[in-house]
Order: sequence, then C-alpha cells, then structure tokens
Amino acid sequence: MSSNYSDLAGKVAVITGGSRGIGARTARLLAANGTKVCVVGRDKVALDEVVTGITTAGGTAVAAVADVTSAAELAAARELVARELGPVDVVAAFAGGQGHPIPSVQLPEERWRQVLDSDLTSVFLTVQTFLPSLIERGSGSIITMSSSAGRQPSQANLAYGAAKAGVIMLTRQLAGELGPQGIRVNALAPSSILTEKLAANMPEAVQQQVAAMHPLRRLGRTDDVAEAALFLASDASSYLTGITIDVAGGRITN
Repeated sequence: MSSNYSDLAGKVAVITGGSRGIGARTARLLAANGTKVCVVGRDKVALDEVVTGITTAGGTAVAAVADVTSAAELAAARELVARELGPVDVVAAFAGGQGHPIPSVQLPEERWRQVLDSDLTSVFLTVQTFLPSLIERGSGSIITMSSSAGRQPSQANLAYGAAKAGVIMLTRQLAGELGPQGIRVNALAPSSILTEKLAANMPEAVQQQVAAMHPLRRLGRTDDVAEAALFLASDASSYLTGITIDVAGGRITN
C-alpha cells in the first residue's frame, strides 16, 4: 500500500525514530514519493539498513545518529541534513514509545522524568531545532507522534499518557503560533500498531484479544500510520493544522 503524492517529490524530510517501526515505514513511503529523507535515531546499524533499502530502491536517504533528547546532537543532525540534502520541508517527530505498564504508585521519579524526556521533550527539541529553516522559507509541515494513551486513560504508564497528551497540546499551540508563517503542525495518535517490537513482545493470543477490542477487529499496521503521515506532509492536507488524527481502528471516542 503506497499512495502517490506528486508534490512530495524533491522535498526534504527528517524523521526521528526512523530506524524501525512507524518511523522507518514513513521514511520508505516518503522516499517512494521522491522525498529526500534523513532518518534519525540511536541505532546506527538499523538506520543504515533503512538507508540502504531506500537507496537500493532508487531513493535518496541519509542517516543521522542522534539522541533526540540532546539539543546538541539534534543540531549536528540539522547540519548533516543541510549539507547532504538541503533545506527541510517536513519534520516528523516520531521518536519515543516508553508506554510499558507500571502502577503509578510504583513509578519512580527517575522513570517519570525519563519518559517525559523521551516522549515530550524530544518533540519540543526536534521542532525547535529544525523550525528556523521552515520559518525562513515560509512553509512546511510538522507531524508529531502522540498516542491513543494521550487521548484517553489506558494501561500505559502515567508518565507516557501525560507525555502523549502533552504532545497534542504542543501541536495545537504550535499550529496557532506558526500558521501565519505558512507552517502546518498536526499530530498522529495511533492505537495498537503491529510493529516489530509489539510482535516480539505480545503473544499471538493476546494480539487477537487486543484486536477484538477495536471496532475494525484488527491491529493497526505501520502502513496505516505512515500513510496518514504522508497525507499530513503533502499538499492534500494544505488546509489542516492543529488536528490530531486517531489511527486507532475506531477505538477512540471523544
């Protein structure tokens, strides 16, 4: 499954959390549409595998090894993108994902701070790092990654739910601030997506139980989220900003 967005050809996109899962799939689909992509993450081997797959298929991609909770490492990634690919048009702040259930009474302060850094501060730092280029050009699309855990109470730990809810408000506030400058900011909020990590850690029987909790009676696929990301990156969503798309199989009710 891959939609065709001709306006994405020749653009430059940065995808954090791009070494695997949703981020990697989004990078591949953007590249298939002619976008030059930079995948950002901490796992050099996994990043190189994504880049090799894209370039072998005829696309353009580079990897930036960086911890997205570090402003200095993100700045180095920005310089690499500017040098290798050019000015950025799309920023997909997808890194994060520490929602493992922990009873709140047992949640250590250190873990609370770690999850907020990983899932909320990282989004702020990523946007702040690449925003000057978008402002200078007067256009661009920023896509943030929330979660169904940020939309309603869930079994995820309290820090994760709070962080992902924070991403939604960060997105809405940035959308209002940056709209007059031609920059759109939108969020994705996936529910249970069958990534490599989920498949490895959730037994098949449990996967079936979770799937049955969704009106569409299946788990999400990485393509489901990546396709939504492409829509938000493209001109097809040119009059949308400040919204959150629930890629949740109908499970979210607001």
